[in-house]
Amino acid sequence: MAALLALAMQTVSAQPPTVVAASSLKVALEEVAAQFESQTGHRLRFIFGSSGNFYSQILQGAPFHLFMSADEDFVFKLADAGKTQDRGQLYAIGRIGILVPDGSPLKADGSLRDLAAAISDGRLRRLAIANPEHAPYGMRAKEALQHAGLWQAIVPKLVMGENIAQTAQFAVSGSTQGGIVAESLALTPALQRLGTFALIPQDWHRPLGQRMVLLKNAPEAVRAFYAYLSTPAAQAVMKRYGFEMPR
Repeated sequence: MAALLALAMQTVSAQPPTVVAASSLKVALEEVAAQFESQTGHRLRFIFGSSGNFYSQILQGAPFHLFMSADEDFVFKLADAGKTQDRGQLYAIGRIGILVPDGSPLKADGSLRDLAAAISDGRLRRLAIANPEHAPYGMRAKEALQHAGLWQAIVPKLVMGENIAQTAQFAVSGSTQGGIVAESLALTPALQRLGTFALIPQDWHRPLGQRMVLLKNAPEAVRAFYAYLSTPAAQAVMKRYGFEMPR
């Protein structure tokens, strides 16, 4: 039994440190991580998903080392709960827009006027957004739709993604006529080939201030990656995927 326990502990300790990150970051962060690993030799394990779900898991003691949230409020709540080393730092500002797949009856219209018309004339059957209960990009999509006066009318037609990456898949899958997604995902080559994207005005919703924070017992490799994310090389990748850099 003691030998088995020792082997299990060795297996856990041999795993790379874990970074949990908003799914809006997936393509950009994988590119940044490849640069980081090439330069430093440090390997990290990345898990992408909903910031709200990661927040709940960290509160319950999940053994993560770096949290990259799409909404800084989750970081502040974790800091107040004593789960982090400090209050972290802002690493990017995200944007949302409407993604319309090729062949859709909708137009990629960031003013959402065509979406309003499509609700009235029956062109819209399904629209994808991330679940606003726990996904920051879904929260901002709801706010934008409320700003446009469309929320009540569109609720019966919504398809909710668990996170923004799943939402983007729904938007181009053919099961919906489009979706409100992260610009960072719409700019990936895979989605650019499948549809057209238009930004929604930034003042239609609360800012998507994306904040990262080191959790308790973060090892040196994670600390190095945290610092690397502020370098010009890392920020150049983030900008290419539509993220605005904090001033």
